[in-house]
Formats: sequence, structure tokens, C-alpha cells
Amino acid sequence: MRALPTGADADFNHFYRSEQAVEGPACEGPHCAALELIGWTRVPDPAPACAEDVAVGVIDTGINPDHLTFSTARLEVRRIAPEALDPSRAVHGTAVLALLVGDPASRSPGLLPDTRVIAVDAFHRAGGDERADVYSLAAALDYLAGQGVRVVNMSLAGPDNSVLERATAAMLARDIVIVAAVGNAGPSAPPAFPAAYPEVIGVTAVDRSGTVYRRAGRGPHVDLAAPGVEVWTAASVSGARPKTGTSFAAPFVTAAAAALRAAEPALTREQVAAALTGAARDVGPPGPDEIYGHGLVQATRACRPPPA
Repeated sequence: MRALPTGADADFNHFYRSEQAVEGPACEGPHCAALELIGWTRVPDPAPACAEDVAVGVIDTGINPDHLTFSTARLEVRRIAPEALDPSRAVHGTAVLALLVGDPASRSPGLLPDTRVIAVDAFHRAGGDERADVYSLAAALDYLAGQGVRVVNMSLAGPDNSVLERATAAMLARDIVIVAAVGNAGPSAPPAFPAAYPEVIGVTAVDRSGTVYRRAGRGPHVDLAAPGVEVWTAASVSGARPKTGTSFAAPFVTAAAAALRAAEPALTREQVAAALTGAARDVGPPGPDEIYGHGLVQATRACRPPPA
């Protein structure tokens, strides 16, 4: 195909998978440890002041919009995966979305409960596998661009692909911040995409002590670290439980990026990324490294109350 005059942009229809790990035992103290780790609880009343007017896009598995945690959410859900395929389960996507917009009064409060979120279900099931093909991911990105989102969360990972690379580059060219999980294939695995594309913010996961998740990917594409080990968030049908994986670290950085764009709307996506990495708390070896990137994302300087 690539050898044909019209085949310059041909590539495999790769699959991408949500970056969720096997869940551990129930955590004690549900969601507070993660918030304290990134300084979110030290910000006066962050939710209404941070990103109420910034639309956030999420590409993930199915979502259960009837979950109690979304009872007050400004949440739009669109399925973009082919209807002929078996739909994905509403497990991973529900957990990721709850970290962003969960009801503060529920068992799984979110970081930005007043933020408008457009969630795209780009996944399908094939036997015991849940995955999104590159065509669906590209269509999801195009749809979100048309909805005016300013930040996109992609808690998924897979191989390099020229079609996905072009779709990602088109979003970046429109000044949209893209945050992606670096993957759970292990420290010696090759870089995972889209996190490894230039100018996408790649996020790794750490536990409540700030130690990197043992299965998180490593490399120069790791930009920031965030809580992602036994993070308390919504279960698929009701209630909440701990989740582990770089998937659940990405929403913390997405929330910080959205808060920063709301506080300073004129900032470009490059300036947003620079502000987030510049404010990160250095962990691990001194300076940027391939395990933690620039360090643990901090919300204190990214999220601030509105001007008087």
C-alpha cells in the first residue's frame, strides 16, 4: 500500500488499550491521600474557580452516566466505536471520568466537578480484550476538536502509528493540550503512544509515598508523575473502589491543565505544559529523568481562586 502513489499515509489499524492494572486491596482514607500529594486540598475552593468554563475531552471506554457520582456532572457521552462491534464495558471510563467530575458529595468526588466534559467511547470488546482501533481514535480526536475542547485526556496506550500521529499533531496545531498515560507494560517496554509523541504530556503513576508504579513505562517521553496507585474512584455500577495504573494518573494532570487554562485563558498549550512541568515537585534523581519526568504535578500554582 505504501508503495502506491496514493499510499503514503497508509498504516496498520493498530489497537490501543486502556492502561488499567489489577486492583489492589481497599485503601484507607479514600480520596484524600491523592489530593494531598499534588497539593489540591491546599487550594481554596478549587472546583468552581478552576475550570468551569474550560471544556475537557476524554477518550476512553464506555461510561455509566447513571452512576450517582455523575448526578450533577456536566457530562456528555458519545459512542464513536462501530455499532457492529460489541460495546466496551463501563468500568475504566467511569473510573477515569469520576476522577475529573465526580460529585463532591458522593463517595468518589472529582477534581473539577463543575467542568464540562465530553466523553467519547472509542472502545469495543473482542473476546476478553477491550481495545480501540486507530480509526476510532482519530475519529474521536476529530470530534472533540469540533466541540471546542481545550484539554484532552487519553488514558490509553499502544504502538506508534502514522495515522494517530497525524491526528494528534492536528489537535496540537489547534492549541489543544493532550495528556496521555505512558502505559503499564513495564520499565523496559518500548515507548507507548500517544504519550510518546512530541508535545503530548506523558504521565506516569506514583503511590501515596511518591514512589513510581512498578509497571509504569519509562523513557524520555515521561513528562510528569501523578497519583495512580490505589487511587479512590467510582466503580462501574455504584459506589467506589481503588484503581491502579497510569490511566488513573493522567486525569490529575488533565485537571491541573484545565485549571491553568481557566485561570489564564491566553496561555498557549506550550505555556501550559511549561507551567505544569516548571511547578512540578522533583522526585527521584535530581532534575528531569526517565522515571518521573519533571516530577510530581502540583496544583497549588495551577489552580487558584478567581480575581476579586
